[in-house]
Amino acid sequence: MAEPADYPPFQLGKPRFEQTSFYGRFRHFLDIIDPRTLFVTESRLKEAVQLLEDYKHGTLPPGVTNKEVVGLLLPNQTLASTVFWQWLNQSHNACVNYANRNATKPSPTSKFIQGYLGAVISAVSIAVGLNVLVQRANKFTPSTRLLIQRFVPFPAVASANICNVVLMRHTELEEGIDVLDNNGNIVGSSRIAAKHALLETALTRVVLPMPILVLPPIIMSILEKTSLLRSRPRMILPVQSLVCLAAFGLALPLAISLFPQMSEIETSRLEPEIAMATTSKTVVYNKGL
Repeated sequence: MAEPADYPPFQLGKPRFEQTSFYGRFRHFLDIIDPRTLFVTESRLKEAVQLLEDYKHGTLPPGVTNKEVVGLLLPNQTLASTVFWQWLNQSHNACVNYANRNATKPSPTSKFIQGYLGAVISAVSIAVGLNVLVQRANKFTPSTRLLIQRFVPFPAVASANICNVVLMRHTELEEGIDVLDNNGNIVGSSRIAAKHALLETALTRVVLPMPILVLPPIIMSILEKTSLLRSRPRMILPVQSLVCLAAFGLALPLAISLFPQMSEIETSRLEPEIAMATTSKTVVYNKGL
C-alpha cells in the first residue's frame, strides 16, 4: 500500500519532515512535543525500539509503514511572588539555553555558573522592574493600568529571554563555533557564525512568549464581555487556563521552527581565514535551539 503524502521515505537519524521549509520544521517540532507520547506504554516503546533495530538490519516485517517506524499562570499579587516565579521561569530558561547550545567547544562549570547568575539576575530584574513600574504608575486610570499590566509581561519576558540566551551562551561569542562544508567537514571556528546563531536563537525567544502572553489577554478581554462568562464568573479561570494551554501548544513549535537548526551562511560573510580554507560558497553551523 502506498505511503501517505505526509510521510516521505524514512531515513534513520534524520527528521521525518523536510527541514528546509518552515512548515516541515513546524511539523517536526509538533511531533517532538506531542503530549500523547507521555501515555505510550512500555510494551509499545519496546515494539518501536525493535522496529528500529529491524530497520537497521534490513529485516522489517512485510507491511510495516513509515508512520509506524517513526504555577506561572497564577496572578503575581506581591513583589515576592513576582520575584519567585520569574526566578523559577528564568532558571528553567537558563538550563534550556545551556542544554541546547552549540556544544562544539567544551565549557567549564565556572562559565556555566557565571552565565547562570548573570542571566537570572538580569532577566529577573528586567521582568520585575517593568511590572513594578506599571503598578506604581498613578497617571493611568484603573482600567488602563489593568490593560497595560496584561501586556507588560510580553516585553518583560522577551527582554529577559534575550539576556538569558546571550549570557548562558556567551562563551560561543568568545571562542566561536564550528562551521562545516557541504561534506560535513569542519572548516574552522567562527565568531561571526556564533553571532548569527545567538541572534537567531534570541529571535525565537522573542516569538516564543508572544502567543502565550499576547493572545490570551486579547481573547479573554473579548470572552469576559460575553453573557456566558458574565453570568458564570467561576468559569473565567478554567476558560483562561484552556486558552493559555492552547496558546502554549502553538507557541513552542511555532517559535523553534523559524530557523533551521543547521543554518547556512555564505563564506564571504565569515572571517577571511575561513573563507580561504574552503572552496564551498556556503557553510553550515548548528545554531542550537
